[in-house]
Parts: sequence; C-alpha cells; structure tokens
Amino acid sequence: MSQTDTTEVDVQALEQEGEIAADYIEGLLDIGDYDGDIDMDVEGERAMVAVVGASLDELVGKRGEVLEALQELTRLAVHRQTGNRTRLMLDIGGYRERRRAELTKLGTDVADEVKQGGESKPLAPMTPFERKIVHDAVAAAGLRSESEGEEPDRYVVVYPA
Repeated sequence: MSQTDTTEVDVQALEQEGEIAADYIEGLLDIGDYDGDIDMDVEGERAMVAVVGASLDELVGKRGEVLEALQELTRLAVHRQTGNRTRLMLDIGGYRERRRAELTKLGTDVADEVKQGGESKPLAPMTPFERKIVHDAVAAAGLRSESEGEEPDRYVVVYPA
C-alpha cells in the first residue's frame, strides 16, 4: 500500500465519522426541536461537524460546557458504530471559531506582556481545546508555555524566552 492509499483510507474513515456524527446530532436536534443545518468537513486529521442556525446558544452553554458534553456524546456514538476512538470536533453556532480567535489573541497578548515584563504568567483554567490554541499562539510569538494543574482546573503558564 502506498502512502496515498493510506491517506485516502483515512479521509474516507473521517468522512464516515462525520456522517455518523451528523446523523447523531441531527437526531438530538430533532428531539430537542432545534433548528439547525449541519456542515461536515475533514480538517487535518479530524472530522469536523458544525451546526449552524438561529438560537443555538443553549446548546453551547456557559463557557462551552454543553458543547463539550455534546461533543463527548457524539464521539461515543461514533466509537460505538466504528469501534475506533475519534478526535471529531463539534462546533455549534460558530462558538469554537469565535473562541479560537479570542484565544489566539489572548495567547499573543500574554506573550507580548511576558516579553515586556520578563515574568511568567499563569492564565485561567481552560479546556484542552482552549489550551492547545493558546500554546500555539504563544509558540508562534516565540515563547514557551506549559499546562499545569489537574483537570478541570488545568491552565496555561507562559514563560519568558
């Protein structure tokens, strides 16, 4: 099997994960009587499923807590059908997209602050998804960061160069 064959199989598997997830989410939307359209995509090495539409805020919840829970349930539904763990990402109402932009700015701003002041700076607790975005932004700014603490209170600390 050549390298391209492996990639094609992965994309097909990810597309299948996306379809299973979309069906599952569609069922939940129907049960809750929510309106929403479902978009599926494959980004990098994960399936992406997004629910777009009006008044989906309660499916996101405070600080994305409901969204995180729905993502875990969706991952379980996919795992149950495929037998494989999935890294599927669920977004509702563009929340993750907006959050990614906010956290990238936060990471960049804190990195600038640490460069100026020369002292490490701890941030508020975040989900793994959020910490990854901050780590990436800090690295892009040329500094080092680490996650510390225990879930659910794990947080990022940004260190001077």
